[in-house]
Amino acid sequence: MALDQLSQPQLRERERELSKRHDALRKKGLALDLTRGKPSSEQLDLSAELDRAWGGSYLTADGTDARNYGGMLGIPEARAFGAELLGLRTEEILVGDNSSLSLMYRYIAFAHQHGLAGSGTGWRDEAAEQGRPAQFLCPVPGYDRHFGICEHFGIEMVNVALEPEGPDMDAIEERVAGNPLIKGIWCVPRHSNPTGQTYADSVVERLAALPLLAGPNFRIFWDNAYAVHHLQDDPPELRNIMEACRERGTEEGLLVFGSTSKITYAGSGISFLGANPSNLASFQRHLAASTIGPDKINQLRHVRFLRDMSQLKKHMARHRAIIAPKFRRVLEMLEEALRDELIATWTDPPGGYFISVDTLPGLASEVVRLAGEAGVKLTPAGATFPYGRDPQDRNIRLAPTFPPMSELEQAMQVFVVCLELASVRQRLGTMERRDAKPSGEQA
Repeated sequence: MALDQLSQPQLRERERELSKRHDALRKKGLALDLTRGKPSSEQLDLSAELDRAWGGSYLTADGTDARNYGGMLGIPEARAFGAELLGLRTEEILVGDNSSLSLMYRYIAFAHQHGLAGSGTGWRDEAAEQGRPAQFLCPVPGYDRHFGICEHFGIEMVNVALEPEGPDMDAIEERVAGNPLIKGIWCVPRHSNPTGQTYADSVVERLAALPLLAGPNFRIFWDNAYAVHHLQDDPPELRNIMEACRERGTEEGLLVFGSTSKITYAGSGISFLGANPSNLASFQRHLAASTIGPDKINQLRHVRFLRDMSQLKKHMARHRAIIAPKFRRVLEMLEEALRDELIATWTDPPGGYFISVDTLPGLASEVVRLAGEAGVKLTPAGATFPYGRDPQDRNIRLAPTFPPMSELEQAMQVFVVCLELASVRQRLGTMERRDAKPSGEQA
């Protein structure tokens, strides 16, 4: 029965029952973790052959010895693989080391501190002239590590609602057109983190036109981290944004990122930056001050292991066989426990690594606290919003992939009890405050 249909005595009895269950869970001494979207050891084992993928030669497709210096843009076959993965041209791809997040950080450092068009064009220089910080648009809920980069550089973040078809484009276009200090936007366009949706074609096309509205040196940071991470047979298609940009002449304003971090070894993959050749050339010159080239041996073993998109799809199907049952089990447990409660909503993602849960307003922090007391670590409430501040304190990101199924079920039992307990206490407190007599009033 829904909470708003329960009387005060019924709510008090429900609170006592849930408190006992919570105390019993605390006494179990659990130590479970649903905080990060990490591949499980079983998933990592799928890439065991990566260590034996050499084929007896360190020579790349153009005859370069991968053990030596150089190759700032990456080896040719890795660039070709990245182009196919991200839907770009080979000449538009730079291949880096294990972290696409590192490429994003370094590009923002380049744009903010040094300038995309030479001295004096840094975002911070333009902002200093107006006495205000540079700004970035952040669809929310979103990816906390994106927000951490902006916060590190003192770039002011502006929330934009993430709607079922993608970010609120009306709000984005209005903000960008009226403020040249908005220098970029974060996008996770396919199987978004944490909500799981894929941007609609109309949204992609409007995003591709943003550089025409924006001030100078504006960039779309298109983090297609979950491009091939499907949980269903017929995942939604994503419109190719580079093609949409070419149609509008806005290629200069687009940066596309991806990696193999959740495809092979999370800590030892390869990363990709896709951009038009002039963007790549300027960024390459910036990188040359800090490195003589990436780990080309790792690039070589990856392309020899993954080979092509056909092989990649087979590999990702094996990932799906491991993680899809975990997602199904989490959704089953939420539905079984909460379908009649009307105290939360949650996503049923067709891909990606997360399930996004929205509690009643004002309860996410309390749910996370209660779960922590019972031995289950959750991503901090507010983490999916800039500065760690969820205005409604209701979003919680669940990461089902890493724990074994038995531990995942235990963690979800705790989560459900904590969500119910926090909701009952909130409802009970609301009713008691409503029924309380004003000070001095006679009974």
